Amino acid sequence: MQNVAVVFFISLKISKFAFNVNYLNMDNAQNINRLKAVLADANQTNKWLAEQLGKDPVTVSKWCTNTTQPDLQTLLKIAELLNVDIRELLISTAK
Repeated sequence: MQNVAVVFFISLKISKFAFNVNYLNMDNAQNINRLKAVLADANQTNKWLAEQLGKDPVTVSKWCTNTTQPDLQTLLKIAELLNVDIRELLISTAK
C-alpha cells in the first residue's frame, strides 16, 4: 500500500510540473512573424497561402497565430508568393 502512495505522490508532482511548464510557455509566447498582417496587406487568405504552398490550412493558421513557426525555406517561399522582402514577415528585434 505504501508503494501505491509513493507512485501517486510522484505522479502528482510530475503532473503539477507539466502544468506549470505549459502555463509558463503560454505566458511567454512571443509573436515572431507578421504573416497574418502581411497576408491582410496583400488581400490574401490563409487558405490561399496553404494552397500555394501545398500545406494543410491548419498549419498555416498556426503560423498566422504564432503558435508555430514556418522554417526559413518556407518563409522565403512565402515572401516570394507575396512579393515582399523576407524581413517584412518577421517582427523586428531592434529596439
